[in-house]
Amino acid sequence: MSVRGDCISEANSSGPAEAPVRGLHVAIMQPYFVPYAGYFRLFAATDLFVLYDCVQFPRRGWLHRNQLRDTRGESQWLTLPLRKAPQDVLIHDLRFRDTAAADMDGQFPRFPALALAAALPLMQQFRDLSGTPLDHIERLLRYAAEQLGLPWRVLRSSSLGVDPALRGQDRILAIAGRLGAACYVNAPGGRALYDTASFNAAGIALRFLEPHLGSYASIAERLATEPPAAIAAEIVAGSRLVA
Repeated sequence: MSVRGDCISEANSSGPAEAPVRGLHVAIMQPYFVPYAGYFRLFAATDLFVLYDCVQFPRRGWLHRNQLRDTRGESQWLTLPLRKAPQDVLIHDLRFRDTAAADMDGQFPRFPALALAAALPLMQQFRDLSGTPLDHIERLLRYAAEQLGLPWRVLRSSSLGVDPALRGQDRILAIAGRLGAACYVNAPGGRALYDTASFNAAGIALRFLEPHLGSYASIAERLATEPPAAIAAEIVAGSRLVA
């Protein structure tokens, strides 16, 4: 399931129509741990999703943790057990603690949604800690995308050989340019980070998703408690692109 064609989400919008952008639509985003459904709109709205793993690990972000409801219905953290690392460690250099499997198993009983029969396949994914934390997060993202019927066309930014001295918008432009992107698609929160004129000068259109109006619950909890088709319909309906 995808809303991509030649920017179908723009051409079919009920608001002022943007000129359709033809060509490769690319999203570049840090990998998040079982994120909310709105994150998956970037899969639906693009031709290629780049896991932005060549940057510093954000310790207070959503890369290694997310909130699920506990037995009292209150939100609590489910956190990946990471090995201690330098403050400037890059995402692709993260590693699990030696006790990671036991540490993860110790957290699961707090979250009743993960004990439901519908969560059994997801729990198999949670318990597979082979490889690196990035490998684990990517597997979970792929599992969720497949359950939702969304396209999985993904690569890692670390595989592209982009100059590590580049920062912020310049690095994003370098990645998009390396891939031959015609359009860079970003979450609505990225508006303050990017300059349309700079993208236009590089021959790349800049588009944003509209604000997410659905649930912000983790996709792990939602897949355990809701029909995947209903979640997917919400994702696709919210994948319109605007300038």
